[in-house]
Amino acid sequence: MSRAKASPAIDVARARAETPGCAEVVHFNNAGAALMPRPVIDAVKSHIDLEARIGGYEAEDQMRGRLDEIYRSIAWMLNCEPEEIALVENATIGWNTAFHSLPLRPGDRVLTAMAEYASNFLNFLHAAKRLGVVVEPVPNDESGQLDTEALESMIDDRVKLIAITHVPTNSGLVNPAVEVGRIAREHNIPYLLDACQSVGQMKIDVKQIGCDMLSATGRKFLRGPRGTGFLYIRESILEKLDPPWLDLRSAKWVDPDRYELAPGARRFENWEFNVAALLGLGSAVEYALGWGLDAIETYVGAYAARLREELQAIPGVSLRDIGARQCGIVTFRVRGKAEEIAAVLGVEGINVSVSVANSTLLDMRARGLENVVRAGVHYYNDQADAERFLAVIRRLAAET
Repeated sequence: MSRAKASPAIDVARARAETPGCAEVVHFNNAGAALMPRPVIDAVKSHIDLEARIGGYEAEDQMRGRLDEIYRSIAWMLNCEPEEIALVENATIGWNTAFHSLPLRPGDRVLTAMAEYASNFLNFLHAAKRLGVVVEPVPNDESGQLDTEALESMIDDRVKLIAITHVPTNSGLVNPAVEVGRIAREHNIPYLLDACQSVGQMKIDVKQIGCDMLSATGRKFLRGPRGTGFLYIRESILEKLDPPWLDLRSAKWVDPDRYELAPGARRFENWEFNVAALLGLGSAVEYALGWGLDAIETYVGAYAARLREELQAIPGVSLRDIGARQCGIVTFRVRGKAEEIAAVLGVEGINVSVSVANSTLLDMRARGLENVVRAGVHYYNDQADAERFLAVIRRLAAET
């Protein structure tokens, strides 16, 4: 593999030195859960130690200022206000909280993408069953991304939500989120963006995108701990949403028959947090900002593009990425096989994952795919990682 041109801001040797896992494995499963860097690991471990010494509530009180900084760091990363951020246990909780806060009624239409993630689509179907909502996927254009002209043509006064996944789980596609945002704003339609696979590998600006709600996780390209996530809620839409549940953090019980919602997006949070994990999330956000999201996106995009080029040249390997714009997720099959390929790579100390049909059912069925190998690369992956990975794929392609 030829050396990818990286931004001068990415010192790959330093990134690897600060990532203990790089000494153990070739980690191409960043679309599943990335390797945590040392500052994140230290933040989690040190707080666990503090809780063990002085108690959980007391340790949280001691770290109150640091916890408040997490909102500011995430807001800086997304170009929004800290009051527009809610901290949640994972992206699914965040997405569900936003979706189920909308006042949807029978006959309301929800427009979504062909490559929508299963967890999201299951809730669309649940809303259709419970509320009589109509769910309609927008067709793709010839590149495989959401067709914005088709989206525009589908809009009428019954469309009450546009909800799409920015980067699907099963291909390198980056959906045209900014163009979708322009259409949503022109028609005054709420816009929910699942940024689970895009936050951390590319720059995300909610003002530029124009989304009203955005959900994301800490564990993927952001390199934070599992069991962390966040939800962005634009201030202008806040009063139009009704949180689907409340507790002592999201609201205050002020009279026997009356409560007051917490200000801002924190009305979508709940009381109990894994404080150590949240501190790790905060460290992960600051660590990413320290590298620079533009620099990360440049490196990851170039690395993935060269990996696709090398894979394409191997007889028997079929790339399965689509879209006019692609990212750090590379999907493929080797002579029609995926699970067997991932298993062998695992034995060789190379981490990948397999995306199966029911994770993105509409897209996978339309493309006649049962599964694909998914390699999600990051800025701590170097040329040696790629060469080791490609050597195994070449061997398997020749043997299979």
